[in-house]
Amino acid sequence: MTTRYRLGIDTGGTFTDATLIDEVTGNIAIAKVPSTPADPAVGFLAASDRILREQGVAPEHVGYLVHGTTVATNAVIEGNVAPTGLITTDGFRDMLEIARQVRPSLYDLRFEKPPPLVPRHRCIGIPERLDAQGRVVVPLAEEMVRQAGRRLREEGVGAIAVCFLHSYLNPDHERRAGELLREVFPEAVISLSCDVAPEFREYLRASTTVINAAVRPIVARYLSTIEEQLRAADFAAELLVMQSSGGVFTFAAAQEKPVFMVESGPAAGVMAATYLGGVLGHKDVISFDMGGTTAKAGLIHDGRPRVTKEYEVGVIARSTGGGAKGHGYPIRTPVVDLVEIGAGGGSIAWVDSGGVLRVGPHSAGADPGPACYGWGGTEPTITDANLVLGRLNPGFFLGGEIALDVDRAFRAIEDRCAKRLGRDVLTVANGIVEIANAAMTNALRLVSVQRGYDPRDFVLVAFGGAGPVHANWLATEAGIRTTLIPMSPGTTSALGLLVTDLQHDYSVALNQRADRLDAPRVERAYQELAEQGCAALRREGIDAADVRLLRQADMCYVGQSYELTMPLPNGIVDAGTLTAVLDAFHHAHDQAYGFSAPGEPAEFVNLRLTAIGTIAKPRLRDAPSRAGDDRSALKETRPVWFAEGGGFVDCPIFDRYRLAAGTVFAGPAIVEEPDSTTVIHPGFVARVDRYGNLLLTPDGGESR
Repeated sequence: MTTRYRLGIDTGGTFTDATLIDEVTGNIAIAKVPSTPADPAVGFLAASDRILREQGVAPEHVGYLVHGTTVATNAVIEGNVAPTGLITTDGFRDMLEIARQVRPSLYDLRFEKPPPLVPRHRCIGIPERLDAQGRVVVPLAEEMVRQAGRRLREEGVGAIAVCFLHSYLNPDHERRAGELLREVFPEAVISLSCDVAPEFREYLRASTTVINAAVRPIVARYLSTIEEQLRAADFAAELLVMQSSGGVFTFAAAQEKPVFMVESGPAAGVMAATYLGGVLGHKDVISFDMGGTTAKAGLIHDGRPRVTKEYEVGVIARSTGGGAKGHGYPIRTPVVDLVEIGAGGGSIAWVDSGGVLRVGPHSAGADPGPACYGWGGTEPTITDANLVLGRLNPGFFLGGEIALDVDRAFRAIEDRCAKRLGRDVLTVANGIVEIANAAMTNALRLVSVQRGYDPRDFVLVAFGGAGPVHANWLATEAGIRTTLIPMSPGTTSALGLLVTDLQHDYSVALNQRADRLDAPRVERAYQELAEQGCAALRREGIDAADVRLLRQADMCYVGQSYELTMPLPNGIVDAGTLTAVLDAFHHAHDQAYGFSAPGEPAEFVNLRLTAIGTIAKPRLRDAPSRAGDDRSALKETRPVWFAEGGGFVDCPIFDRYRLAAGTVFAGPAIVEEPDSTTVIHPGFVARVDRYGNLLLTPDGGESR
């Protein structure tokens, strides 16, 4: 049987996007359906069915399918997790209650930590103890483990997390406890910290393991439902899930370690931006993805997305590595470094008790949606504001599938905001957009300036259904000169699912000073991790020639409680390798924090290895090149509000799919396509490259 298609499906808060790639012709087809928050599998299956039906493709001709989903994150946010128990070292049952002394705002006296995912009565301490070198101090009380398993079974838990002190050095007690629990409670899902997060700091390790255990039944049920229905529909494709780190892994692996896919959907967008930047020769890129619920910014430096190990799950408006911590549950797994804020097309505008206009973080989502959808929503949103300002075509939203009601949008802004503020509707609509723009510009700065990078050195790749509407203005505010709008930006994240590789991440704790480190010991540790990674990829059918291994090490100055992750070169690790990595660490510390201390001792905290199974990437198709100018793509002219234009300006409206390669035109202008709208402000020029991408730059006179 010939398989020639790849299918990517990305489930967002408002819409579920599908992208189908023909590997023979390079043709890319897209489809968009409303998400189904009550049961995301319904939207997933509707998207896959629709795109295959519209393209006349039989399911058996799909070679592999990749899914991006936030089902794991949503389960934690909504509290819809499996009843979970925690088994830990005697005396440490309260670590989830104590958590960390981290507050998002130092002087906020009303702040409350999120409640533990495992209530205290289901946290059980077991007599056992290892010392800081992994040596047994107190043997494991095996009968106590059996009793704990029986007790948790009687309490109706569905999952158990096991986290003993120092198990990252010696996992024997945890593995034995897992065996005993399976004997007395075979129905339970067991997660061991030595498998999920084998690193020091017991609270972070316990939190990561508890989240993995708590969402495993939910994720397993969700993925199993999808797989059963796909197989029943004659799909023989390999089924993969996007990981938070930007790689993909199989459905089976995702069901074992769902904590590695908590940022599955947002990571796909960053990978798409990485791919586009690589193809077009841009190694330094900031990705900006604005959908219906949130806006997300990520940074790609030297062709590789930044990845962090500091992340909190369980809050709607959050940031990884850059914002205030303490709102959610920390996890210690690789996550694409994102700043994510509650500013999507469906974000609700409201007036607070002080009479100040605010936007987000709450969203109208897919149900009931913005007021202009006519689906029952009455709250004004960013989409409603853009519609009132003339930036969206009410008859061409989703290619005309959804007719937007301008009057409903106008009334929602008037009733909920304008009357309370004593301002006219257009002024308030523009204010809604500017408030959202300010928040999103701050996100761009958080992901760049706060990381030690100058945004002026980067290209902004903007996508998502709402991203191109705001991107031009955001780039101006951030000082970015070039903005790239890909073809079909509303489904770019789904494309990102199809341009990434199989990936498995491994780590081992080291905790050794750099000046006392034994290079052969480091090399042996990497070899052991490499054997695990190669074996996993071999089981997934990857040839040895297609395997890449990336070595990294977490480093810090002795006494610091945070680390920087440094790459290690390929080849045998020797004293020269460690010296070179140490020098690079000093430079990276200076870039990230503004200082370094080469005279101070540094230490290697963790060794990391990423095993990558390379998958062939689709190629971009050349856009048609036609003689003449841009007039063949002109649809109409309509008034559009621009603050810098003093109000409404007669604006040309272009059909994106009729813009030929090489076309150049000046703003103000609007470019429409079925899944998104691009707004080009006065003083800027748009250029269509050979692949149909729009490049927006300040107008230096070339448009004339």
